[in-house]
Amino acid sequence: MAKESSKGQNYLHGAAIMTVGVILMKILGAIYKIPLGNMLGDDGYALFLSAYYVYSVFLTLATAGFPVALSRMVSAAHTQGRPMQERRIYKVAWATFFVLGIICAAVMFLFPDWLAGLLHNPDTALCIKVLSPAVLLCCIASAYRGLTQGYGNMIPTTVSQVLDVVAKVATGLILAWYFVKEGSQLSVSSAGAIFGVTAGSLAALVYMMLYKARNYRFEVVAEPDIPDSRGEIFKELVRIGIPIALGSVVLALLNMIDSGLCMARLQDAAGYSYHDAKTLYGVYGKAQTLFNLPAAFITPLTVSIVPAIAAEIVRRNNKGAAKISEDSLRISMALALPMGVGLAVLSAPIMKVLYTNAHEAGGMLLCLLGIASVFVCFSLMSTAVLQASGSEKLTVYSIIAGGVVKILVNWFVVAIPEVNIYGAPIGTICCYITMCVMNLIFIRRSIKAPISMKNVFIRPLLPTLIMGAVAYVIYNGAMMVLPGDGRLYMIVGMGAAIAVAVIVYAVAVIKLRAITAEDMTLIPKGEKIAKLLKMK
Repeated sequence: MAKESSKGQNYLHGAAIMTVGVILMKILGAIYKIPLGNMLGDDGYALFLSAYYVYSVFLTLATAGFPVALSRMVSAAHTQGRPMQERRIYKVAWATFFVLGIICAAVMFLFPDWLAGLLHNPDTALCIKVLSPAVLLCCIASAYRGLTQGYGNMIPTTVSQVLDVVAKVATGLILAWYFVKEGSQLSVSSAGAIFGVTAGSLAALVYMMLYKARNYRFEVVAEPDIPDSRGEIFKELVRIGIPIALGSVVLALLNMIDSGLCMARLQDAAGYSYHDAKTLYGVYGKAQTLFNLPAAFITPLTVSIVPAIAAEIVRRNNKGAAKISEDSLRISMALALPMGVGLAVLSAPIMKVLYTNAHEAGGMLLCLLGIASVFVCFSLMSTAVLQASGSEKLTVYSIIAGGVVKILVNWFVVAIPEVNIYGAPIGTICCYITMCVMNLIFIRRSIKAPISMKNVFIRPLLPTLIMGAVAYVIYNGAMMVLPGDGRLYMIVGMGAAIAVAVIVYAVAVIKLRAITAEDMTLIPKGEKIAKLLKMK
């Protein structure tokens, strides 16, 4: 097969490349969602959010498991030197993705009112219909991404995702601004905003098609291997992909159920009107936008480790697979802990600065979600380790258990008038703690070499606690010294707190060896950075 080299990318090189893309995407995403939230208000943003959760369920159903399975199968075939097997795996996967995309897109397009009714938010039907083509486009793009990721090449995935966000931002903001300016109904303005998702999916697909045509051409080799039959490959794709997809679909369903359950319990049990319930859920959605930030930085690492661990297992190198697993879990915690604690400590000023007219509940909601984000990140990474090591079925059990916990907590706690919408992030914390504990148990059984939980948790925790205390003291000290407490002064106080906290965390991480010089050698230019920082 004639294909572009991955240029010596190891799994952390690939993750670093994707992380750069994540930074760009999050900056662009902020440009998209923050003005959008202010334009649409809490009510309009609730429509946008509910429709997006429906879209996420169908997108996850079609793409969550099979790209991982494709990546893993291509990596294994490539490690074994079977180019014709690689070719057939890709073709079977592409056809599978296309059929799934057609089915899911058709359901969204034909039954938007029924889906909106499930969320107790009927005004969101138009948004759901507008989103339906995006599912098909993303499914096809995922086939190309799974192929390139299987070779350890994360560049095309990163570029396509950035293009996706650029097109989404440009299209969504322009349409939302236009419809708001024309005085259209909130449902129409929200639909215009969310159409940007479909436009972005189209841009990403076009890029991936062109990249594949230029860099990954399947050619007849001099001594071709004999590939497995299409039926056998499809069965293997399903065997690996279905458990992963089921687990991911449960998570997406949780968000959709969370939306409907919160709206229902706020109205039926806590005594809020439909308008007030939408307002509370809208500000919860705004806090969730920031809550999702840490997980976005962890996702590139989860994508990169799947082919890396799969290749080590094919070579029967259990120690190598265990080392990649432990390093990935530890590095994910070194990233997730400071981001989650930072969101929690500075939650009130962050919400007031970004969403000036949002409901006052936003600060405490973000504080609780900041704590939850740490457990979300660990669950993502531990799930990826299990998927890469061939234990993908076990992840379904932990996700289902977490989902049951979340539904139960939301059902009872959101219904308490004094707690109301705060019950939703409390349920999220309980859900992901359950998943993390179960995944840890499963990892100990699945990885045939020891993984040090002390290295994974304790080493990053102390620097994080120091950083959180510093951020709290600096911000509150700054607000006591500054002559006012308006938005501009809060920005100055937050800027000072974040700047000092980042420096303190970086020093503490190095001194306490949460990240080592050996870790740095795995990322681009890491050796030079480690030498400059005098890391051991």
